[in-house]
Amino acid sequence: MKRLLLFAMVVLGLHHNAGAKEDPKAATAAPAEEIHWITSIDELQMKMQQQPKKVLIDMYTDWCGWCKKMDADTYTNPALIKYINNNFYAVRFDAERKDTIHFQGKDYYFAPQYKANGFAIELMKGQMSYPHTIFMVENFQSPTPIPGYHTVKEMETFLTYFGDNMYRRRSWDEYSKTYVTRWDAGQPAPSTAVPGH
Repeated sequence: MKRLLLFAMVVLGLHHNAGAKEDPKAATAAPAEEIHWITSIDELQMKMQQQPKKVLIDMYTDWCGWCKKMDADTYTNPALIKYINNNFYAVRFDAERKDTIHFQGKDYYFAPQYKANGFAIELMKGQMSYPHTIFMVENFQSPTPIPGYHTVKEMETFLTYFGDNMYRRRSWDEYSKTYVTRWDAGQPAPSTAVPGH
């Protein structure tokens, strides 16, 4: 009887340990959500034809320390990531690319005097500083360049101004002075832009 009881305990113990090893949650944590960056202007144009959306372009260079800091500090915020993914096509563009960019029926080439691609020069209006964030509304209209490194709070204000279509109703000065940040306070970002806009 004692042997039977001992055997049952061993079998149950092995079964319990095997089950614990198979639990994927115990072994690894779920990967963090990331911004769905697009790196091809051709892909961006194709997506825009299928479903128009606002565009955020992150203009960077490989040597830019503030670009790397913004990647590490700002573009890792979960609320910011969710808002960008829901409301924008997010594009990463190396401003110093030397290949030819075809965009909206125009070709853009590398310009040695600027040490940058013509696409970056045009969108940044010749103000070549990095990082630079470009916002465009649907169908690539009204490119708005915003130079410099920005915190989560600053980016939240820019993103919601364009993403919630506030640019149609209020001036930037009025909006930025009255906007109350939510994301750093731990409140979730809205899952989509304002309905009907």
